Amino acid sequence: MGSAAAADATGASVDQLTETYQAHYRSLLRLAALLLDDLSSCEDVVQEAFIRVHAARRRVREPEKTLAYLRQTVVNLSRSTLRRRILGLRLLPKPMPDMASAEEGAYDALERDQLRTALRGLQRRQREVLVLRYYADLTEAQVAEVLGVSVGSVKAYGSRGLAALRVTMEGGHD
Repeated sequence: MGSAAAADATGASVDQLTETYQAHYRSLLRLAALLLDDLSSCEDVVQEAFIRVHAARRRVREPEKTLAYLRQTVVNLSRSTLRRRILGLRLLPKPMPDMASAEEGAYDALERDQLRTALRGLQRRQREVLVLRYYADLTEAQVAEVLGVSVGSVKAYGSRGLAALRVTMEGGHD
């Protein structure tokens, strides 16, 4: 095994990753929670993000960017989790008629947390942009870098997402 000094010379150190983990675990967990819908999946995604960044720590040329790598990894792993769920849902049998309707479930969720529900109703990219921009407090340029899109796309997705949220939220107060 290489020494810690060798890790420092070629990328982010284990100590630096540990400090980042301790300082930002909860914020990354909240980021995942805005993209996913259950705590255990969020915890899994954040843990996996730290494992992957730890494994690739020698490629992190600028240790101050470790948190940005972690955020990007959390977003990407959340996407993968959602893709697997969607595929699983397509394979599920249709619900029986005596089961609670989707409208009843949506109404209950709206009462508990209208904003979270409205966010989930957005297109994936709109939701990602709004969560990263306003929840994670990233600049438009940082969001563009995390998502691998242009700043103009970030602005467009953000504008459309906010407009859709306004319509949904105003409709819920009637």
